Amino acid sequence: MGPLCFDYGFGPFRWVCCSGEITDLEKTDLIAAQVLEQMLAEAPDEIKGQIRDNLNWIRDAKVNLPVVGSMSRILYADSEGRMRISKAFNDAIASGELRGPVVLGRDHHDVSGTDSPFRETANIYDGSRFTADMAVQNVIGDSFRGATWVSLHNGGGVGWGEVINGGFGMVLDGSADAERRLKSMLFWDVNNGISRRAWARNPHAISTLERTMEAYPELKVTVPYLAEEALVREALAAKFD
Repeated sequence: MGPLCFDYGFGPFRWVCCSGEITDLEKTDLIAAQVLEQMLAEAPDEIKGQIRDNLNWIRDAKVNLPVVGSMSRILYADSEGRMRISKAFNDAIASGELRGPVVLGRDHHDVSGTDSPFRETANIYDGSRFTADMAVQNVIGDSFRGATWVSLHNGGGVGWGEVINGGFGMVLDGSADAERRLKSMLFWDVNNGISRRAWARNPHAISTLERTMEAYPELKVTVPYLAEEALVREALAAKFD
């Protein structure tokens, strides 16, 4: 999952329609599909496949994913997708197209919400996958960037002692303040993990980080310097000869 999705910023983005009405859920499906269609037309080649897969998924969600309990959905989206879809939901709430608020969330099996060296962070090879700094930084950052609630806990998926999870919930109520919070928090929630993965020299994370900084000039993250393997070996050989 790391090289295929997480290093590009794609992870399981969730929402729940608080009205409890199936019509609201179906409208959010349509809104998300419209956003993804626009993004697919604009996307660079390296992420067209992921966006196309998610577009197919949300178009068929009503058929393939029967609703049991809450009126909720999940699809894989990067930070840009999460922000655009969330803003579209918030606008629809403000206009009355959606009859109730929408709560955003995500799975812990995501870009930056979990430190688990045997699963989520398995492809981080700089040694930091055995620490819990990413999940902790993420949950603290989410807390003051606009999350409605946050959680930090041990276990889940791979068992106690093997993982630290940081999660959040965010309520969209159609307000301008909700729009401000979603842009601030969702951007951080994903790109914190992209930065960490880039520092581990994961190539897709580096390209994603560079593309994000180009789109958002106010974001400034140190990009790792990639040394030539031959020069490193030559220097080590000279040192230990």
